[in-house]
Amino acid sequence: MDRQWRVAMISEHASPAALLGGEDAGGQNVYVDAVSRGLASRGYAVDIFTRRDDPEAPLVMEWGPGVRIVNVTAGPARHLPKDGLWRYMPTFRDSCMDFAERYDVRYHVLHGNFWMSGWVLTELQRVWGIPGVQLFHATGKTKQRHQGKADTSPSDRIRTEMEIVRQASAVITQCPTERDEMIGDYGADPAKIAFIPGAVNTEIFRPLDRAKARQAIGLDAAGPVIVYVGRILPRKDVANILHALARLARQPDRPCPTLLVVGGGEGAESVREMARLRELAGTLEIAERVRFVGQHQPATLRDYYCAGDIAVTTPWYEPFGLTPLEAMACGRPVVGSAVGGLLYTIVPGQTGLLVPPRDPVALAAALGDLFTHPVLLKRMGRAGLERVQQGFTWAHVAQRTDHLFRWLLASQGEAMSLPWRVHGLPGMADRNVRPTVGSEDRHAFLPGSEDRHSCLSLPDLNIADPMLFEHVDRNSHTPLGLDGDLLGDIDYGVH
Repeated sequence: MDRQWRVAMISEHASPAALLGGEDAGGQNVYVDAVSRGLASRGYAVDIFTRRDDPEAPLVMEWGPGVRIVNVTAGPARHLPKDGLWRYMPTFRDSCMDFAERYDVRYHVLHGNFWMSGWVLTELQRVWGIPGVQLFHATGKTKQRHQGKADTSPSDRIRTEMEIVRQASAVITQCPTERDEMIGDYGADPAKIAFIPGAVNTEIFRPLDRAKARQAIGLDAAGPVIVYVGRILPRKDVANILHALARLARQPDRPCPTLLVVGGGEGAESVREMARLRELAGTLEIAERVRFVGQHQPATLRDYYCAGDIAVTTPWYEPFGLTPLEAMACGRPVVGSAVGGLLYTIVPGQTGLLVPPRDPVALAAALGDLFTHPVLLKRMGRAGLERVQQGFTWAHVAQRTDHLFRWLLASQGEAMSLPWRVHGLPGMADRNVRPTVGSEDRHAFLPGSEDRHSCLSLPDLNIADPMLFEHVDRNSHTPLGLDGDLLGDIDYGVH
C-alpha cells in the first residue's frame, strides 16, 4: 500500500505494547493501538511515540502493517508513575524531533493523547508547522473536582491543558459530557471540537453462551453472576459494588449473586485498594460470594463478561469508559453510575440502567429488580450489542479520524482527495479546493454549508449516524432513585 500521509501519534505513558490493566495502563493504550491500526488500514503510516520504560526495548518496533512504535528516551528507562513524567516532557519532545531529523521523516499530522503528550504536540506543531489533534482521555479539572486533595497531578496541569486547548488545531471529545467540559471548563472554541466516541474491538468482544463461558473460566456457579472489569483504584469504587452485594445477600427471598472482580495491578495504589476490598468483603460477610480473579488480557476477558448476567461499573467519575462497551459487545446489560461517558454509552431502560454514584442502596435495588426480569435482561443485552455494532467499532473511529485529518490537511492546502464537497471552509476562500464527492460517508459535513448533508463540521463530525450520535439530553437520563418501583416507568415486555 502506498502510504503518502504520515501521522505522529504521541502517547508518552501509554504504549500499545504495555500490559493492559496496570496502574497506568488501560483505555488509552487500547485507543492508541486501535486507532493507529485503523488509520493504517485507510492508507496512513503511523509512528507511535512513547517513552522508553525498558532498557531492552528497541528504538523502533514494527507493530503492524503501517504502524511502528518508537520508544524515545525521556528519563530513566524504567516504569515511573504517570504523574512523575511531566519533568521529562522537554526531553521527550527533543527525542521526537531528533528521530524525525535523523531518519529524515516528514510527518503531516500530529495526534496527542493525554495532557503531557498534548504539550509535546503543541511544541511539535509549532516547529514542524503541521496540524495537531488532541484527545485528553481525562482532564485535570474533572480529576480535581472529584478527587480533591487526593489528586496527585502536577500543579501546572490545568494551566497547560488550557494552553493545549487554545493551540491545538482540533480537540477530539468522546461523549457530550466531555464536550461540555471542554467548552465550559476550558473555554474551547466549539468550532474546534470533533465529537468522535470511543469504541470496542467487536472481533474479540462478542457474545458467547453463558454456560460455555462459565466452563471456560472454571466457574461452577449456576446462579446469578455480576461481573466487574477494570482497574482496581479508589475512583472505580468497587467497594460500592461490594456494599450493594451485601444488601442483596440479606434478602432471603432471592439467591445472592456471585461477583467476579476482574482486574488488578502492581502499582502501590492498586495493591492497597485490592487489600482494602478483600478486607471489606470479609467484614461484610460476603467473601464466599466474591472472586478476585486478577488481570486478564482481551482474549480471555470476553469469557468473563459472558459468564456474567450483568456487568457493573460505578466509578465516581469516568471520562468515557471502554468496559461498558465491551460488556455490551458481549451481549450483556450494564448497570453503571450516572457520570461522564456512561451517561452516553449506556441507554437507561434499553441497554442497562444508570444509578447515582456512591449509592449502594440504589445499585442493589437496580440489580435486584433486573435479576427478577430475565426477559428484560436478554432484551437489554441484544440492544447493547446492536448499539455497539451500529456505531462503537474501531472502524467507525478510524473513519471519522481520517475525515478529521483530511479536513485539517485540506485547510492547510495539502492536496488530498476528500470524500465530500468542501463549501465555505474558513481560510480557504482563495485555495479553490473543490474535491468531488465520493461514495463513502457523504453525510458528514464542513462548516459554512447550507446543505448539512454535503459538508463536514467539527462539532457534528458524526452526523452520518443520527440515530447513535445525537447529543444526549442528560436531563432526560435522570439517575434512578429510590422512590417507588425503581423500574416502574420501563415497559419490561414481561406480563
